[in-house]
Amino acid sequence: MQTMRIGILMAGLALAGASVYLVQQYVGQTEAQMQRDQQTLKQIGKLTQVYVVNKPLNYGDTLTPEDVQVIYWPEKALPEGIFTADSPPFDDADKEPRYVLRQFEAFEPLLAVKVTAPGETAGLTNMLKPGQRAFTINFNDTAGASRMLQPTNRVDVYWTGVTLNGQEKTMLIESAVEIIAVDRPEGKARDGSAMQVPKAMTVAVSPEQVARLAQAQTSGKLSVSLVGLNETELTNAAVEVDTSIFGEKAVEVVEAPKEKVCTVRKRVGTEVIEDQIPCTN
Repeated sequence: MQTMRIGILMAGLALAGASVYLVQQYVGQTEAQMQRDQQTLKQIGKLTQVYVVNKPLNYGDTLTPEDVQVIYWPEKALPEGIFTADSPPFDDADKEPRYVLRQFEAFEPLLAVKVTAPGETAGLTNMLKPGQRAFTINFNDTAGASRMLQPTNRVDVYWTGVTLNGQEKTMLIESAVEIIAVDRPEGKARDGSAMQVPKAMTVAVSPEQVARLAQAQTSGKLSVSLVGLNETELTNAAVEVDTSIFGEKAVEVVEAPKEKVCTVRKRVGTEVIEDQIPCTN
């Protein structure tokens, strides 16, 4: 009986020791996790609630309260013009809709510069900066990157035409101009592609550029080349290509007919002399 009591006591002490060990392990892990969380929060800084879109939106789409949601965002990294919980994009007093001015991807922060004011339409004037003008370029480029052109893309503009000396030439006339609208027919293309080839596009340029583009469009053909996402600086390099790059056209040389010469021979002593006389025929 005494042995049984000692055995029970030893088992209880073992269980108690194991429990204390497990509790210490759990407390240690919890404290370590809390320290890591505190360090992370210290690096992130104070968080605040901001509005983001919850689905992709394109230019001209109506922005509704169902299209946005609130998430936490580092206060020290707030973009300018972002909507926060203190300044929401919609309120109960204003029932007018907003419209999208720039393309959004899902969970992108909602910025005031990318949407209209309540009740304001999504016109091109909202896309222009002070001093800029909108100019529409018509083109029928059915190949290449033109099918993928979207607002906010930047393109180089090339002119192809005939110069005053009759030589066909292609040259770069504008560099890295911003597209603010694309006129693309609705529906799929005939080849099954998701997007139709655009008929025209509108770019934001200065009044001087408008004059150059208008003159170029009436005197030749305009085509565009898509500029890389991070390449927004204008280039001053002269880019020109004329027909000579493909080889000069062969020129056929025709010799002029030789003039007919008539002569008469006569003997003077022992020599025979040949004198030239006018040809009668």
